[in-house]
Amino acid sequence: MTARDHYAPGPASAQVRKEGENWTLVLVRELRHPPEKVWQALTDPAQLCEWAPFDADRSLAKVGTTAKLTTVGAPALHVTETKVKRADAPKVLEYNWGGGDIRWQLEPSGGGTRLTLWASIDRHWISMGAAGWHICLDVLDHLVSGDPIGRIVGPAAMQFDGWQRLNAEYAKQFGVETPKR
Repeated sequence: MTARDHYAPGPASAQVRKEGENWTLVLVRELRHPPEKVWQALTDPAQLCEWAPFDADRSLAKVGTTAKLTTVGAPALHVTETKVKRADAPKVLEYNWGGGDIRWQLEPSGGGTRLTLWASIDRHWISMGAAGWHICLDVLDHLVSGDPIGRIVGPAAMQFDGWQRLNAEYAKQFGVETPKR
């Protein structure tokens, strides 16, 4: 058995900030690793390809960097060119992906890091996005802990039992219908 065979995501735990049709997902995780180590996982293409829902063609660690982010598992090739808006290592990282703003905040917390993700997502897809990011952050935690379980994103994630449960839990939590795929 692999570490992935033992993986099951915890319960839905996120918030949304509502602004018309565009909502912002807010996910917070307590990680046992220092902000510098988490920062590397958020910015280094070699680490992003282990947990993120996209591949990056270059580091996201510097303001002004233009990078191509390729969505993993999209039905057709989907490449978003993004410019890093803010990169205050190891505290805040901001960029745009797939038409939505992404903001990561890292705060020292009890020898580890409180990692907060803000992701702009259309309200019709908010439960799916929350389920996906929830699993991505779990995979990131395993990676940074030295116990990688492999990326779980895109259509493969949607076939994963834990994703199905999370999608339903987040839809209920946010007061939206579960989207029809």
